[in-house]
Amino acid sequence: MHAASLTSLVEEHLDKARSADAGRSAHTTYGGQEHRLRQTLIALVGGRRLGEHESPGEATLQVLSGSVRLHAGTETWDGAEGDLLVIPSDRHDLEALTDAVVLLTVVTGTRPAT
Repeated sequence: MHAASLTSLVEEHLDKARSADAGRSAHTTYGGQEHRLRQTLIALVGGRRLGEHESPGEATLQVLSGSVRLHAGTETWDGAEGDLLVIPSDRHDLEALTDAVVLLTVVTGTRPAT
């Protein structure tokens, strides 16, 4: 069994994001190429965005720290610490409203047919 402290990872990756030119840091906490379930911790400095991208498939975003805004077309959803957002199947973008850390959970290979 593998265990990790999300609290420690939040602090570590916020520090890395704050010192990175891109204003972000990411770490896959579980999964990867050999698993269908993948969980990635993403830290973003306030005001930074991931940039619009395709949906990874069936996915959720848990806000561990700070606040974020998820954009998909003309729709937006705000999330604060403790919130769980369902990632839309459309192209989307994530914006950090404050310094923020989220846990992205994806089941790979489930992207809906277009």
